[in-house]
Amino acid sequence: MNEDAKKTALRMIPYGLFVLTAEGKDGSVAAATINWATQASFTPPLVALGVKTDSGAHAIIKETEKFALNVLGKGQQSMAFNFFKSHEREGDSIGGEPFEKSPAGVPLLLNTIAWVECKLVDTVERGDHSIFVGEVTEAGVRTNPEGRADDATLWLKDLGERVFYGG
Repeated sequence: MNEDAKKTALRMIPYGLFVLTAEGKDGSVAAATINWATQASFTPPLVALGVKTDSGAHAIIKETEKFALNVLGKGQQSMAFNFFKSHEREGDSIGGEPFEKSPAGVPLLLNTIAWVECKLVDTVERGDHSIFVGEVTEAGVRTNPEGRADDATLWLKDLGERVFYGG
């Protein structure tokens, strides 16, 4: 396989940016910027996301079988960069970002534009990321978008010409 062609072709897949959150049974909280996420079904509402197998979020989701996707909006580049690294919980905040609990007890970042709470319904473990399939059990919109909803989402390309993921 031509490695350059593979890398370029896979980078042509557009990605929105999200902060994945989960809380362990011990009260630890994981928050990580991810971009490999998509809706996978209307009925029931399912999302599929790729999560790095050696991440704290991966371990907590396997343990608790629940998580949330917090949707980043245009102009939230600093939050995306913030959660490229791991942070420790500080009361009801992580990485300086306050959160509240979802109906199922999952951390929801207060400063994102929307969120979906999910229960884990399937896992595919291959390579350096697992594919988690979550059934959406609750959702919220903090900022109603003007125009198309997907135009309000922060995209990977919004982080700059030198920021890539994939390939």
